[in-house]
Amino acid sequence: MFRTALRNVLAHKARLLMTVLAVMLGVAFVSGTLVFTDTFGNAYKNKSAKSFDHVSVAIKSDGSSSEDGKSKRPARLTDGLLKKAASLPGADSAIGSVSGFTALADKDGKLFGSNLGTTGANYYQGKGGKDPRYAFTKGGAPKSAGDIALDSRTAERTGYQVGDTVRYSTDGPVRTAKVSGVFDTDNGSVVAGGSLVVLDNKTALKALNKTEYDEIDVKAAAGTSESALKSSVDKILPKGTDAVTGGQLSDDQKRMIELNNSLMSRFLLIFAGIALFVGIFIIANTFTMLVAQRTKDLALMRAVGASRRQVTRSVLIEAFLVGLVAAVAGFGLGLGISVGLESLMNSRGASLPDGPLVIAPITIVVALLIGVVVTMLAAWLPGRRAAKIPPVAAMNSVHATPTTRGLVVRNTIGSLIVALGTVLLFADNNYAMAGGAGIILVGVIVLTPLLSRPFIAASAPLLKPFGVTGKLSRLNSVRNPRRTAATAAALMIGLTLITAMTVIATSMSSAIDKMAAGAMKADYSVSMANFQELAPEVREKIDKLPDVEASSPIRSVHGEADGSFTTISGVDPKAIDKLIGLDFDNGSIEGLGGDSVLIDREMAKGKGLKTGDTVPVQFKDDNKTVRLKVGGVYEANMMFKGVFAATSVVDPHLSKLVDTQVLVKMKDGTSDRAEKAIVDALGENPAITVQDKDAISKQYGGFIYTMLDMLYGLLAMAILIAVLGVINTLAMSVFERKHEIGMLRAIGLDRAKVKQMVRLESVVISLFGAVLGIGLGLFMGWAVGGSIAGKVATYSMEIPVGRIVIFLATAAVVGVMAAVWPARSAARLNPLQAIKSE
Repeated sequence: MFRTALRNVLAHKARLLMTVLAVMLGVAFVSGTLVFTDTFGNAYKNKSAKSFDHVSVAIKSDGSSSEDGKSKRPARLTDGLLKKAASLPGADSAIGSVSGFTALADKDGKLFGSNLGTTGANYYQGKGGKDPRYAFTKGGAPKSAGDIALDSRTAERTGYQVGDTVRYSTDGPVRTAKVSGVFDTDNGSVVAGGSLVVLDNKTALKALNKTEYDEIDVKAAAGTSESALKSSVDKILPKGTDAVTGGQLSDDQKRMIELNNSLMSRFLLIFAGIALFVGIFIIANTFTMLVAQRTKDLALMRAVGASRRQVTRSVLIEAFLVGLVAAVAGFGLGLGISVGLESLMNSRGASLPDGPLVIAPITIVVALLIGVVVTMLAAWLPGRRAAKIPPVAAMNSVHATPTTRGLVVRNTIGSLIVALGTVLLFADNNYAMAGGAGIILVGVIVLTPLLSRPFIAASAPLLKPFGVTGKLSRLNSVRNPRRTAATAAALMIGLTLITAMTVIATSMSSAIDKMAAGAMKADYSVSMANFQELAPEVREKIDKLPDVEASSPIRSVHGEADGSFTTISGVDPKAIDKLIGLDFDNGSIEGLGGDSVLIDREMAKGKGLKTGDTVPVQFKDDNKTVRLKVGGVYEANMMFKGVFAATSVVDPHLSKLVDTQVLVKMKDGTSDRAEKAIVDALGENPAITVQDKDAISKQYGGFIYTMLDMLYGLLAMAILIAVLGVINTLAMSVFERKHEIGMLRAIGLDRAKVKQMVRLESVVISLFGAVLGIGLGLFMGWAVGGSIAGKVATYSMEIPVGRIVIFLATAAVVGVMAAVWPARSAARLNPLQAIKSE
């Protein structure tokens, strides 16, 4: 049986090509993901290990506050402690480190890098006047407040050279400095793709508003172990500090890298699994058609003594050989994908650390197992079905069609599965909803043969202009509903997911636009680029502008309102009604002021509160409870929620008077001139962002569409495999219908018409899969949107008509392109030889 299977594979290698490609692509996705994440993780681990080379013991604060929980605790990681640590027996040297957000302006005056990935740090002149964290490639270390050093990647991307003047800011005024040098570093911020600027130690402490070091790193002298040095350090630790060995820090970092790596790997493998799932339809379709074309051969084997089990085994051996070849090829392609993905990410600014390609033995085993097991599982049912055909029946029927009873059973099962999935889809649980969506998808796949007939019948008017070829293509499409269904289902799966995600993304983006337009009356929001504290002087400078009509800071503290944790936002009660627009259930914004506050609907319902009631509020700084009057109950949204109080209520509970943002309304509304006036008033500070309502919407919406585009890319492999399925089905169908095509050619159907017939059949099948996928995707988008609407008041389903039209047009193009090779093969058939074939 093995020799028979091997001969069959070699005899039908052309017909098995698309199956090999489908499995190969799926295996390539899996192996490429595993190799990339292993390589990525190993490189980061090695890089992070180097960043601890200068650390034998690190002294850190344990995070505890002052004894009364309110007053400012005394500094612990001071120069005095650093000098003590450096003079310990067994200590070679010690350095202090500080870091924090530092906005660097590019040559156009704009913030360079991402909002959260721009870091500033200190240069501590340790042993020999050097800081072991930085290796300078150009120039030298910063020595005064007028100096600044840049990491090499930042210098390259900004175009700054040694001697250039740059502008930067932390949480205060804009500063200028000259680039003293360019360095390489193993700093985690830079390794992760961020940027790093370095200031001299004194300037860094002042600019970053630090009264002590974030960490003191002690290097052991030769012959002293980390544990011995730690024992010495423990004896000098002040209260509220801990000592950790460099080895432990390195191990903790490795564990964090492994966790992040595992999460990324799982995320990518989900889409690899989708691609393999789509590939199963192609494999099953291929072996079903191969078995159907070889029923006489199989019947002859049965007639000469082969058992059912042997026939099934023969088909499975063929699948094993196909899967093995595809797995080996897929693994090789996966290595190429891994290298290509690393190059792509580096070209987009990710700056991945260099390292050798890591090919773990488990990756090779997984790739081979997936290729072989998936192929054999998909081929098992066609093999079993072939073995059940009686030898005599097989001798008399070359292409047996599915029985009506089989389709009835399939339709009944499919209907029950869809019903179960629909029930779960409307459950108030995210896991149940996800499971319900998956179950519905499986149910629709089972029902696809039933759905194919009405759809293809409905396409008759569109095919009528093509005359006889249009009619023939329609009849060919419904000749074998199971085959058509399997081919269309592969395309349907990808489009279902794409459509559902597009609907949710479009609806969410629209909800954010409505929220920004409805909830924000202010023309501009001014905040720090890293969403941290904003100095109150910002509002003072803005209020001096003649075109400003109203402004208000938003200052936030945490506390408990009637026992429930909440954010309490302090605003200017005299101006806030001009800056935000809230929908009130009772009361109004005029009720805010003095000891009166506004609470959101969720809190009011949970605590049974209404306008006029009093609510006990406990602030976290002193744990004292004050009773405040409810001045109004409003509907919360993503921008404004929790408790709103006057700044006079919030300010006493802030250890430092700072704002989270400032809302500004201009007399003449938004304009380039108005925005420039605010930017100029703040000294063109790169650390501060000035956004109008459109910019706020784009900030959130841009993230949504970036994620959507990334998901499109990840699902592209599944769509590509589905296209291979269309090509495969058509090519094998042409081979199967050689006799029929020869007869059509003999009675006058020319080559052009034959090509047109195959192309139209391909387009019909592709559009069937697309319409089914888009319809199911819209349904899932609507169902999932129902749960989102309960949390986001402005959410309503938006149908992205433009994108759906693009999806349909793409499906039609896919149909035409997929038919190129099969149509050409059909048109080139010799009519006389085709008529003689069985």
